[in-house]
Amino acid sequence: MKDIKNIIRLTFPMLFTVVFLFQSCSDFLEQEPGTQISITEQLKTKEGFLQAIYGLYSHVESNLRTERFAVYADLQGGNLKFTPSLLSTKKGEISVPSVISNIYSFDDQAEESNFSSFYATSYDIINQTNLLLEFVDALPDATEAEKNLIKAHALTIRAYTHFLLSEVYSQNYGYTQDASHLGIVYNTQSITKGIQYPARETAANTYALIIKDIETALPLYSNTELLNGPAYSYFNSMSTKALLARVYLSKKDWQNAYETANDVITNSGVTLTNAADYISQWEQSDLPISEVLLEFSIPKNAAGDVGGSLSSIFGYTSETSYNSYVASEDLLNLYESTDLRRQLFLRQPLSTLVEGNQVKKDYYFTKKFQGNAGYTAFRLTEQYLIRAEAAIALNRLEEAKTDINTIRSRANATALNNTDNLNEILFLERRKELCFEGHLFFDIARNKKNVTRNDGCISLSCAMTYPSLKYVLPIPRRNINLNPNLKQNESY
Repeated sequence: MKDIKNIIRLTFPMLFTVVFLFQSCSDFLEQEPGTQISITEQLKTKEGFLQAIYGLYSHVESNLRTERFAVYADLQGGNLKFTPSLLSTKKGEISVPSVISNIYSFDDQAEESNFSSFYATSYDIINQTNLLLEFVDALPDATEAEKNLIKAHALTIRAYTHFLLSEVYSQNYGYTQDASHLGIVYNTQSITKGIQYPARETAANTYALIIKDIETALPLYSNTELLNGPAYSYFNSMSTKALLARVYLSKKDWQNAYETANDVITNSGVTLTNAADYISQWEQSDLPISEVLLEFSIPKNAAGDVGGSLSSIFGYTSETSYNSYVASEDLLNLYESTDLRRQLFLRQPLSTLVEGNQVKKDYYFTKKFQGNAGYTAFRLTEQYLIRAEAAIALNRLEEAKTDINTIRSRANATALNNTDNLNEILFLERRKELCFEGHLFFDIARNKKNVTRNDGCISLSCAMTYPSLKYVLPIPRRNINLNPNLKQNESY
């Protein structure tokens, strides 16, 4: 055990001593200049646990906000294209950002995967949740309700992180009839239990474990006050149910998806943002849209300075200051001319190199993530669309039509007057409503559709036919080399 403790000290010295979401670092973690306390010391008090949870949420937020993950689903699916370069030596040229160059061409490499840091950080987050779960029962200065809340947060984040990993590294649940294809490694023990060499679960087992963690977490939530800051920045029982509804949708467990989404819609106390406020609420800085169920808020220091934002990916400041990703016409052309959601795109003419000449061309920046935008993880509209998709599968077509029309009517889009072709209509409604929120590519895979990217595609591979081994990414080679039981995805 002494060796394991040394491994923890050497391998995870910064697991919990991070910039907290809503407060600056306290003296609690500052033993002397240049040192941090060990995990075992920190997790002896409630105060240490609270700092650990703040740090855990900060890790989750920063992992999702990385350029690679934040653009992945929309880029692969065809919602995004690139802006022209501002560099004097490449003025107006359009090129693929290096951090996503491999995945964009559907040719990521196991040796130098664009997603290697996402894989490593995700399992680091999972290890942190396991540490909390392993230490919490011995906590001497917390009530049982507080201990239960700590467990609920840890279990939910563990389930959520495994779910995200499964979407990236495992083919969709319906890829094989019985979901017997490879899922992911599901870690439920920290490194304190010894070095493990686990194998990948099947997709069926992966989802069973995700659902088990969520169902275990749900009764542990309460109204007990534990964490500071906006309530929407942390999981609670309703945002955890929103996650569960999404998991059931991905599993195509239609009855449970319907009932869980309906529970959130009916009992969350959150209402859909109305049409009059829809655009202005997306445009506001620092605050999420009112229908948000969970936003991973960006870290700020004691002075209120922001540590990072999605605007660093999608933002526009001026003609000489903008970032890399804008909407493709493939997406823009889906909206009717009267659709309110067209106002969520900021049209800006930018100098673009065309056949050796600088030409002004229009580009469309999303207004969802200007200013100090956090990561919108769950909002109520998605639950309506989940309920609608499940209702279609359950042959409750009129209910599905009603839910779709609720979203379309708010957007001033033409209401449906029949139930023809509802599956395709629902798919496109999700694409229009949830664009840039990390859904499209996973929706394509779940529906076993082909990928087609037209406008702005500068890859040698602009399309992909389902099924394809390239609908998932490679496990980073370094992890394969370290774990003899870890099987690589086919074609990598």
